[in-house]
Amino acid sequence: MKAIIIYLRQLQCNNNREWFNAHKEEFLKHQARFHELVDEVIKEISVFDADVAGLTAKDCTYRIYRDVRFSSDKSPYKCHFGAFIAKGGKKAGNAGYYFHISTGGGEEYPYCHMLAAGDYCYKPEVMKILREDIVNGEGDFDAVVKQADASFTLDNDGALKRNPKGFPADAPYSEYIRLKYFCLTAIPDDEFWEGEDLAKRIASKFVTTKPFLDYINRAIDFEREEE
Repeated sequence: MKAIIIYLRQLQCNNNREWFNAHKEEFLKHQARFHELVDEVIKEISVFDADVAGLTAKDCTYRIYRDVRFSSDKSPYKCHFGAFIAKGGKKAGNAGYYFHISTGGGEEYPYCHMLAAGDYCYKPEVMKILREDIVNGEGDFDAVVKQADASFTLDNDGALKRNPKGFPADAPYSEYIRLKYFCLTAIPDDEFWEGEDLAKRIASKFVTTKPFLDYINRAIDFEREEE
């Protein structure tokens, strides 16, 4: 992956159509290698999560082109390769396993590299179910969070200052129900991506987040049944 990281850093310094088109073959080579990694990671994850079996990199990866319509940053290309591996693929609306290799420092992805489990976009109805489950669950959510590898932490960006409407100020596990979303994140360094068995090492991190994802997806499935 070292060559991919070098390429992405070059792209960050030359984020324009002229440079990108002049290095299009290099991009395609690195994209293909990343897709190979994604397919390998899917295979490893499917050993402990059958819901992702049969997915391909095409189901889980994203275009390099940025949507700049609502961004102050008009750079045309993303400076990361990312994949979201979830039941039904990246557009199915389920919580899943995400990882990216990046240059970092950007508006959308400030960290160079990331592993994550969960999602950043839940329906309000799903958030309400999750918060109710957490308050009434007698610590079961706290337990699944703590099962995750120690490198993972809950992302608390944008967390509420006080409990959401409908929940008393002294509700148990208030630190969880104030979260804006439910996502575990880990920030590996460059060295993590080097060496053998990378897909296995990524999967070995994600297997510890499986109970957390099951908890989240249970609420998502319940909300769909209620529609």
